[in-house]
Amino acid sequence: MTRRPTEIGPAGERTAAAIENLRIARGFAQRELADRVTALGRPMTNTMLSRIERTRRRCDVDDLVVIAAALGVSPLALLQRAS
Repeated sequence: MTRRPTEIGPAGERTAAAIENLRIARGFAQRELADRVTALGRPMTNTMLSRIERTRRRCDVDDLVVIAAALGVSPLALLQRAS
């Protein structure tokens, strides 16, 4: 039996937009942010990050925490930020 991907809801969409907006505001390319995330102990490729930003991949809580740290914000800031 094939698994259906879990739909990404409004909070996931806002978070994906917040990650992309902050990444750009910080002047990071996707590869740079992915490298920073990996250096913090959560292996991530730029493809994985791209899929999160485009809502093609779910951002789980472990991803959220380390992406926030790499961007220099709290995870809550990513959840609350307007897109």
